Amino acid sequence: MDKQGGESRRIILHDPADFEGMRRAGRLAAECLDMIAAHVRPGVSTGELDRILHEFMLAHDAVPATLGYRGYTKSSCISINHVVCHGIPGERVLAEGDILNIDVTPLLDGWYGDTSRMFVAGEPSTKARLLMDVTYEAMMRGIAAAKPGNTFGDIGHAIQSYAERHRFSIVRDFCGHGIGRTFHAPPNVLHFGRPGEGPELKPGMFFTIEPMVNAGRAEVKILDDGWTAVTRDRSLSAQFEHMVGITETGCEIFTLSPAGLHKPPYA
Repeated sequence: MDKQGGESRRIILHDPADFEGMRRAGRLAAECLDMIAAHVRPGVSTGELDRILHEFMLAHDAVPATLGYRGYTKSSCISINHVVCHGIPGERVLAEGDILNIDVTPLLDGWYGDTSRMFVAGEPSTKARLLMDVTYEAMMRGIAAAKPGNTFGDIGHAIQSYAERHRFSIVRDFCGHGIGRTFHAPPNVLHFGRPGEGPELKPGMFFTIEPMVNAGRAEVKILDDGWTAVTRDRSLSAQFEHMVGITETGCEIFTLSPAGLHKPPYA
């Protein structure tokens, strides 16, 4: 209880005016992913996708927050197949059937917009499609639990129970986070948990909900580059991420796709 109470005291409660800054940053982040959808296809390298995203952010008066962050050298994270998160774009060329998560964080006028979606190069396998669908729905169920009076445990439980019902596993090594004028801030937003546990949700809280769901076991390992996290059993992994703000009656999703491209397939 003391630990949870301490974390609650560190969580920033933003003013209503702050929502506008987050709306702009969140919309730009979503527009980045809307734009890149047309470029994801077999034969394209992840480095090329990163270059396109980098130029798009600069053209819209933003900078990529990941570039230079703790020594990270790219403007996005691109995680393919069994890569769970923090995949580093480079020479890897997409092959038919690859699934990939693209994660972007443009910094616009001092506000961080953080979101990710799954994409497919060509046609995915039946299992891959089911994994992506379940991961997206798990995230949305977590978001539905994000309202005043609930707790972060309610969010985690909604996500975990849905994913495990489909015999998938929730990655526990990574979590969502507070955000705003700071890239990463309290609280840690776990994607598993028990109803009623954790800090209470209050209006003005800004944070990400970004479950990582594995087709196999939940365990991950970090590669020698210090960033890339992969499934230990090399099973497929999927992730979606939205950035939300708690309102008086529920929550606002800052990173909804303006083009309606919420999950693959993207027309």
